[in-house]
Amino acid sequence: MQKNAPIAGQIAIVTGGSRGIGFSIARRLGRLGARVALCSRTASAAKRAGDLLRSDGIDVRGWPADVSDAKSVRQFVARVQKELGDVSVLVNNAGIGVFHSVQNIDETDWDLVVGTNLKGAFLMSREVAPQMIRRKEGHIIHIASLAGKNTFAGGAAYCASKWGLRGLAGCMAEDLRAHGIRVSTIFPGTVHTEFSPHHGKDPSRMLQPDDVAHVVEMLVLQAPQSFVSEVDLRPAQKP
Repeated sequence: MQKNAPIAGQIAIVTGGSRGIGFSIARRLGRLGARVALCSRTASAAKRAGDLLRSDGIDVRGWPADVSDAKSVRQFVARVQKELGDVSVLVNNAGIGVFHSVQNIDETDWDLVVGTNLKGAFLMSREVAPQMIRRKEGHIIHIASLAGKNTFAGGAAYCASKWGLRGLAGCMAEDLRAHGIRVSTIFPGTVHTEFSPHHGKDPSRMLQPDDVAHVVEMLVLQAPQSFVSEVDLRPAQKP
């Protein structure tokens, strides 16, 4: 935790927080003073991430949740509220990618990608919004991708989910801004994680998970009378 702990005591949820970008975001928010609740699909992964972050001095809980399932989301958010309090920061980071041509992707994979990347952000945001509306403050941050602004062969499900997330975030911002709630979306380029190994590319030239976490920090520390709608994040050199 930083000495001045600018968001000390705030409750933050990070979905998909057991590894990669989500883990880095959870660590960054914890170091800023937030009490963090992270979720992962499995209890073992959530617990392992929580244990690692606690060893770094962060006040964190790691619990399982399937963001594509309304009941699971509802139970997770209720547990966070009961054990920690009302949520001030929500980072919708959980994401998955299955890459096939549109004529070859099957319905199961389509539903998995869109259900996690798009429906998951909707369900989690809908669940925490009443807490934020009641308190007249809050910040919802979506981790999208530059694939939400560009297309490529084999990316039908993934791009559709990220383009949809951009539209969801824009509408959400208009729905919630009158209640003092800020909505921001980060569009990272190529990030070096287990999720996207990008064979043949130079990892040293790729974005790192902590680069995305740094943008999250900038957003949550933005002056309260304004908010940043979108951030495009690219590596300094092409990988």
